[in-house]
Amino acid sequence: MAKNKKMPTKENAEIEKSNEVLTEVSKKDLKAKAKAEKTAKTSKQTKTQKKAKVEKQKRSRVKETVSELKKVSWPSFGKACKQTGTVLVVVAVFMLVIFGIDSLLTWIINLIVNI
Repeated sequence: MAKNKKMPTKENAEIEKSNEVLTEVSKKDLKAKAKAEKTAKTSKQTKTQKKAKVEKQKRSRVKETVSELKKVSWPSFGKACKQTGTVLVVVAVFMLVIFGIDSLLTWIINLIVNI
């Protein structure tokens, strides 16, 4: 009995070529997957490192703020009340001045319109 020998046919050649292409594609896919997994691991580590860095920066800002607030010379309660009263009086005076100017301009415009 004779063994079945594969005869090189056009179909067999195409099948072999497609198998080679699939093998190459599979290798590329495997390389891409490995690269993606490596990148994912690296990005997870990077995210963790970034979070730690941000937390450290926040802590240092808080420490700096507290140390600067300790250096501030705060006014006494009486002085703060006196300055607050001065601000309120100045605001009231300017409010009256602006109200007076507004009333005067309104009166002048009404005179012009009614003529």
